[in-house]
Amino acid sequence: MSSHDPTDRQLLTPHRKALLINLDDSRYGTFAEIGAGQEVARHFFHVGGASGTVAKTMSAYDMAFSDAIYGKTKRYVSRERLATMLDHEYDLLLDRLSAVRGERTRFFVFADTVAARSYRGNNECHGWLGVRFQRTPGEAPSEIIAHVRMWDKENVMQQQAIGIFGVNLLYAAFEYADQPLTLVRSLVDNVGSDRIEVDYLDTAGPAFATVNNRELNLLLVEEGLTNGVLFAPDGRPVVTGEVLYKKAVLVQRGSFRPVTRVNEDLMACALRRFKQEPSIAGREIVTIYEISLTRSKAAGNADTMK
Repeated sequence: MSSHDPTDRQLLTPHRKALLINLDDSRYGTFAEIGAGQEVARHFFHVGGASGTVAKTMSAYDMAFSDAIYGKTKRYVSRERLATMLDHEYDLLLDRLSAVRGERTRFFVFADTVAARSYRGNNECHGWLGVRFQRTPGEAPSEIIAHVRMWDKENVMQQQAIGIFGVNLLYAAFEYADQPLTLVRSLVDNVGSDRIEVDYLDTAGPAFATVNNRELNLLLVEEGLTNGVLFAPDGRPVVTGEVLYKKAVLVQRGSFRPVTRVNEDLMACALRRFKQEPSIAGREIVTIYEISLTRSKAAGNADTMK
């Protein structure tokens, strides 16, 4: 473990975080980055000591090369592509190195697939980033996945921001897995939520056994990292932009503690009327119950755990 006070985050610059990871002899892994360049990996090379941390770095810009390595996908900047990157690189890491150093090494893979601002400047600027890692040698892996949007106007500034965010995400996975509030706050250290919006987090594995993913995503709103988060009917967090893309949306606001039959009747009546709108014909409709955290707190019943 690194020798520092984890509560003193103002001292943890990207340089310092990368160096602390590099100085931890037990951590060893792969960096795989697609899209905006090897912006995260370069931090670890610049600070020194990367030979003790980095097993491999790679970047596959060409779609044919990416498909040959990770398989075909409909969207290259997607959770699906990120998952195949993490699967491929983690399996490869264990296959090649577990027999040699598995008893003393906590393996990890950092991966991202990012669309920064294009030359024409008319594309969506966002990315998927993830870390798969072991807390102890030989342990089943844990994982944290994030979706972000980049708000800088220039490509080079977006690359810089995603590099800092990636270092923050990797460091948070290693140091703050059991501290949800600190984890969320640390994600925008030295970059700020005005440059990077984090609108989705998902965790799994033994390192996050005590973490409630619903709570974690609500903390993104409470801490100002995003304006809102969306949950599927089963309670899973989902990426708002992907769910609502090219859909017609019907929203009902309220506290919904709990959802009553009156709420359901209102939505059903509104939906019947909504379908009659000429502009809605033939379009898929998504219905949403919108809950304001501000209103819930004012009523004294805000509880992110429920």
